[in-house]
Amino acid sequence: MWPFFIFACVDQQSHLILAAAYLPSVSYFALLNNAQNAIIEQFETYPKQTFRNRCEIYTEKGETSLVIPVSKPNGNHTKIKDIQIFNNDNWYVKHWRAIESAYQASPYFLYYKDELKSFFDGSYKMLLEFNLALIRHFCNLFDIKTFIQLSSEYLKSADIDYREVLSPKKPPIIHNFPEYTQVFDAKHGFIPNLSILDLLFNLGPESRDYLSRLGELLTQQA
Repeated sequence: MWPFFIFACVDQQSHLILAAAYLPSVSYFALLNNAQNAIIEQFETYPKQTFRNRCEIYTEKGETSLVIPVSKPNGNHTKIKDIQIFNNDNWYVKHWRAIESAYQASPYFLYYKDELKSFFDGSYKMLLEFNLALIRHFCNLFDIKTFIQLSSEYLKSADIDYREVLSPKKPPIIHNFPEYTQVFDAKHGFIPNLSILDLLFNLGPESRDYLSRLGELLTQQA
């Protein structure tokens, strides 16, 4: 069983540092799968237009963003751990409908849909809690053994710091993603590094092997 998140103040130089992302990208989990120890930052000031509250899926229109509406109780000084989810407009219903529409024709959607749909019920109030629950779920699915901790303070930049590297404003960290079949690839071609949902619904149990292959590519690029 994948370890529960604990608070830690450790030597971040020897740890992979990641942001708490919403349904993170394939490369996010490739990094996790490749690391022995990782820290997820919870004391950073919440930045706009990042993967903290958005993910990318493959719909009939191509790459599509799903964005969680949030509330910042302390304005622009709000830490990620204090960001609240704005549930009043039933965003979680809209997100699940978009996911279902995008992936219902994929090979493994029916197999995994019930356990994933249970996250989209509006019960989560805090963004960090929701993101961590999803990250934990996927780590369990892929049998990722990395020891993952939460930061106990804001961490200064380190050698393996990907908090700002994994960004919708920056290119993927892996240069050549191995292609796999996607639902709408006949229309839009292969789109790499989408939310981990895309990998899971299209490759199912082979997803772990794919992440390992990406880990080898990361090592070669280093």
